[in-house]
Amino acid sequence: MDNREEVREFLTSRRAKIRPEQAGLPAGSRRRVPGLRRSEVAALADMSVEYYAKLERGNLAGVSPTVLDAVARALRLDDAERAHFLHLAQAADGSDALVRPRRRATRQWTPHRSLQWALDAVTAGPAFVRNGRMDLLAVNPLARAFYHDVYADHHNRANLARFNFLDPASRRFYPDWDLASDVAVAILRTEAGRNPHDKGLIDLVGELSTRSDAFRTRWGAHDVRHHGTGTKRFHHAAVGELTLAYEGLEMAAEPGLVLTIYTAEPGSPSEEGLRLLASWAATRRAASATGQEATH
Repeated sequence: MDNREEVREFLTSRRAKIRPEQAGLPAGSRRRVPGLRRSEVAALADMSVEYYAKLERGNLAGVSPTVLDAVARALRLDDAERAHFLHLAQAADGSDALVRPRRRATRQWTPHRSLQWALDAVTAGPAFVRNGRMDLLAVNPLARAFYHDVYADHHNRANLARFNFLDPASRRFYPDWDLASDVAVAILRTEAGRNPHDKGLIDLVGELSTRSDAFRTRWGAHDVRHHGTGTKRFHHAAVGELTLAYEGLEMAAEPGLVLTIYTAEPGSPSEEGLRLLASWAATRRAASATGQEATH
């Protein structure tokens, strides 16, 4: 992923999303471009058109925080977009290597025993650890049952983005499939800004871009978002509809990894659904253990 191209496309896409009237400018009737012109962004950011054009060509190396903040304000970036913009600037001048905690290669990462114990101690809802590529790295028993469809097809390789866009089962699992797809791409796009040289991420984006029109269109939109808390709807093959709240927690001991826990509202049908899911999972484990014993 070329950083200059990433910067250019991100800034261009943000500029195109702002209507002149949103920025307090006259709309006019002879506009050739959607959104704001470069000259208008430059004026809003209090800089020359030439300098802003240089930035929009992807030349962020050495740009001061004051200038970055001015551009972010002119483009009306939200918190997630602003953070992404700063990550792109850090990657452009190499400072990300200095300010970002060193990460271990996630392919070789295995959870500490204590982390697995902590996940297993969560018995009322699915709990799992993922990286920025959306690989499931560690799960509790209820999360493995919850993501049964993901694990059922080895082509998914325990990756939620690959499941979302390449596995037809995701259309049932995510009743709000379009929203789930938007979120998945936003997570990958955010990770690309933080870690643009991650070969695993580059390979994943290339694979999904080649095989999924839905992914390719969303990837080109350059949308990012924070994904820390909220509510989602699911349809599990064994227990039906589930409406679950989630909390995503950045792991201080493992930068770049996120611990997510899904829970249901107490007394709700979804809470009963999670109890049924736990029972279903326990029955499957018992049947599997019996089958293994019978073969010995």
